[in-house]
Amino acid sequence: MFDRVALSLWVARGRTALAFLTRLPLTKPAEGDEARGMASLAEAAGLFPLVGIVVGTLGALAYLAADGLGLPPVLAALVALGATILVTGALHEDGLADVADGFGGGFERARKLEIMRDSGLGSYGALALILSVLARLLALASLAEPALVAGALVAAHAAGRAPLPAIMAWSRPARADGLAAGAGRPGPRQVGLALALGALVSALAVGPISGLVAFAVACLGAVLLLAVARRQIGGYTGDVLGAIEQLAEILVLLTLVCLL
Repeated sequence: MFDRVALSLWVARGRTALAFLTRLPLTKPAEGDEARGMASLAEAAGLFPLVGIVVGTLGALAYLAADGLGLPPVLAALVALGATILVTGALHEDGLADVADGFGGGFERARKLEIMRDSGLGSYGALALILSVLARLLALASLAEPALVAGALVAAHAAGRAPLPAIMAWSRPARADGLAAGAGRPGPRQVGLALALGALVSALAVGPISGLVAFAVACLGAVLLLAVARRQIGGYTGDVLGAIEQLAEILVLLTLVCLL
């Protein structure tokens, strides 16, 4: 029997995930927003890899269009990166820059958190952004073949977001306030769903062996960066989640360059 209530719940979770992780024209949920068809971020976390599919597909379409116009692989890759950054509003890049500035520029936990909350961009953050963009740009340009690039973009964006619910569930926020503290903790089903989706999408996008190896490398990178965050600030923040996504995305692309 068709369950409209269950379908409405999954649609609400999908809307919430898209609203938080992209700049698509969806209203972010607030307290009491159930009537607008939204869900809490913790409830929506299991669908984070599906947001990655959307972002990666848009990037892939941009690459295919640029390639069709005759642009060389490096310029087509730049167009694809620009499209993914545009649709996400550079959300994860911002987190990476804040983490680099905080971890690199502060000596005490409180100072690191203060720097991370500052909207200014420091030298560590600028260098992290440059390295992130260059790593992804050159990796995509190295793959070159449009079909490979398209699959790699979808796999990287899905796998990059898949470990985030596990980080939220198994670690603790470094602050008593802020996005990380207010998002809540995803349940085991949401964690398992996100990891399963990340692995499945990666395998389907670039092949079982390459996809699963790249996904495993991305998860390992996420665990290692979380360990650094725990040592630096005692837990995770929204910025740390963004930095983890960026690292995982980069590791997927670099792994695929090695394998493909």
